[in-house]
Amino acid sequence: MKFGKNLTLAAALALGTFASLPARAAQLGGDARAAIPKDVQQLIVVDYRAMQNSDAAMNLKARVLPPELKQLETALKSSGLNDNHDIDELAFAAFRTANSGESTKIIGLASGQFSLPDILANFKKHKVKATKVRDNMIYPMGDSGMLVSFLNPTTMVFGSSDAIKFALDARDGMAPSFLSNDTMMQQMSSVDSEPIWSILDQKGTQMMMRGVLGEAAQLADYETIKKRLVASRYTMNFNNGVKFNLDVVTPDTFTAATMSSLLNAAAMYKKVSGTAIEKSAIDSTTIDSNSGILQVRFATSDSQFSSLLQSPLFQSVVH
Repeated sequence: MKFGKNLTLAAALALGTFASLPARAAQLGGDARAAIPKDVQQLIVVDYRAMQNSDAAMNLKARVLPPELKQLETALKSSGLNDNHDIDELAFAAFRTANSGESTKIIGLASGQFSLPDILANFKKHKVKATKVRDNMIYPMGDSGMLVSFLNPTTMVFGSSDAIKFALDARDGMAPSFLSNDTMMQQMSSVDSEPIWSILDQKGTQMMMRGVLGEAAQLADYETIKKRLVASRYTMNFNNGVKFNLDVVTPDTFTAATMSSLLNAAAMYKKVSGTAIEKSAIDSTTIDSNSGILQVRFATSDSQFSSLLQSPLFQSVVH
């Protein structure tokens, strides 16, 4: 199965965190949820501490992390935080606004035990001047052009000037927030007990599935049925091998079954033309549907997955 150039930020970040992560939940706190604008296209949450403690995870993340997220991470490290000790959980949200049309904005959210006095003292030492939006203080993050604001002693939001203002408007009740997005909140409740998880809205799901289907997406069936994709969610687990579970929500069993048929056709096409490693990966994947949900399950050993990372299929997935 081939992901195209429209690989979504959540898929790319998740692919960059393959390592033996402990089975602890990555759950967003209340302030973090409130700071995400309502019209979320994608949200991914990872156990950042475990990821930072794995050389393999960090090396892979460096290989596949999209430029937008690399920019946010670079800005985070220049903000005066010691990310190896302070950050427990890291989330990225891509969202649309009323005036953004097809384009999306991205914010980062970090949770942990931050020493605000030390951070603010560091800002003062380097003559970093804050601006104020209502009761929120916003600080430049080095020379990155990014800004950061602390929502409370354990949560901060960071991103570009316009993106962070949208986030603060949502958090302060000046604009609708993620908390009022019933569809996405419901998707989150199904996956946020996992160490790595992501949710996508309808448009994000359509983009992802078009990439996954590859040439099969040109079929008339997909053009007809893509409008009936409601949302999607996936989780990743690294205990006893690598496991990836994707659920695509549709309104009925017929839609889910049709998507299952299309995806199985795409997998068979790739299996015929792929390398031995790629064929093995496809053999490790099951595609089915149940009660209106398309289900994709992938499971393999750590050693087999390490081989897959060197394959042309993996390169096509992440670029």
